[in-house]
Amino acid sequence: MKVKKYASMLMLFVAIINLSVLSAQTLPETSPEAVGISSNRLTYLTKTFNDFVKDDALPGSVLLVARHGKIAYYKAFGKKDIEKNVPMKKTDMFRIASQTKAIVSVGIMMLQEQGKLSITDEVGKYIPEFKKTTVAVAKEDGSYNVVAAKRAITLRDLLTHTSGIGYGNGIAADKWKEAGIQGWYFADRKEPILETVKKMGNLPFDAQPGEQFVYGYSIDILGAIIEVVSGETLNDFLHTNILGPLKMNDTYFYLPKDKKDRLAVVYSPSGNGLEKAPNPGGMVGQGAYVDGPRTSYSGGAGLVSTASDYARFLQMMLNKGTLNGARILSRKSVELMTVNHLRNVKFPWADGTGFGLGFTVVEDLGARGTMGSVGEYGWGGAYHSTYWVDPKEDMVVVYLTQVIPTKTMEDHEKLHSLIYQALEE
Repeated sequence: MKVKKYASMLMLFVAIINLSVLSAQTLPETSPEAVGISSNRLTYLTKTFNDFVKDDALPGSVLLVARHGKIAYYKAFGKKDIEKNVPMKKTDMFRIASQTKAIVSVGIMMLQEQGKLSITDEVGKYIPEFKKTTVAVAKEDGSYNVVAAKRAITLRDLLTHTSGIGYGNGIAADKWKEAGIQGWYFADRKEPILETVKKMGNLPFDAQPGEQFVYGYSIDILGAIIEVVSGETLNDFLHTNILGPLKMNDTYFYLPKDKKDRLAVVYSPSGNGLEKAPNPGGMVGQGAYVDGPRTSYSGGAGLVSTASDYARFLQMMLNKGTLNGARILSRKSVELMTVNHLRNVKFPWADGTGFGLGFTVVEDLGARGTMGSVGEYGWGGAYHSTYWVDPKEDMVVVYLTQVIPTKTMEDHEKLHSLIYQALEE
């Protein structure tokens, strides 16, 4: 009898430990009505995303909506692996690509708060190859000239994507191709990110600093600067200062082997519906996130995560820098990050929208033309994921799927309408 009693006590103890670990990793869940959302109206959201799966537009996805600090909607749709008929689970892991950028941007702001750098600093202060940079200028005959940059690139230019640095496919694409640096995918590289970034400093950029919004390697460069300033790898810095304190225990550059079965399969659209992307492939592919060299930490597009983990990061931002007693940023840093910094530079991809230090920022709801709020901020990833934070509605949204390339943004467009139409208070 004593053996049975002790066994029962041990099982109870293990259950309590498991429950505490689970609760530490996720925001608390509640009913939609408890946070002013209609369950009945959320059925439109559920049906629409089930239909995307039935129509072969999406393989599967996970969608999380939290309001007032609690998860009100958290569902998995479709399959993680179509060929093996494996259903998607809410705890499955996704390549979040450019959603990495926001986390690295927070890392830079943390170092500024510690007095270790200033975002007004020139990049060349930390990476000498950027002290004097050049810009490619197109000529009418299709060739180009290379001219000196008018001024030095700053960390703020990198944070706002006004550095003029693209993804190696711009005017001087031939030089970038020759250097072997094109596209956002770095997981197969066998050299540290700092070494790759140093090579970038000697290549012609796409625009003069501060004159255009050019999406590219800016945040990868910031990741390398974090390594220089902190003396740690980007991986170690993020885990020590952001991922660990926020208990984002399922967020990695490269997956532990014991978690590889949780990684969702990447699919690509074809004439016959969705096809499994190549393995490992490059930008279109499964990637080297499990069996790769595990050497290059891409601050621009390298992380793998879950909806729950990323929601914790966003809730920290919504809470003005803190979550469950862990202070990541000051309130004033969050405020600075989430206002428009573009000034006279136009954000090219959406009307009524600017760009802060890591996020798009909605400034004119009518000009944007979709449901939401002024002050809403967010971004997304190359595998068709997206997220946003709405301070006015005290809400965060995380939507993860694995489709590349994508032929339509219909799911992203409908997502806003289907969530906001369900708000009652």
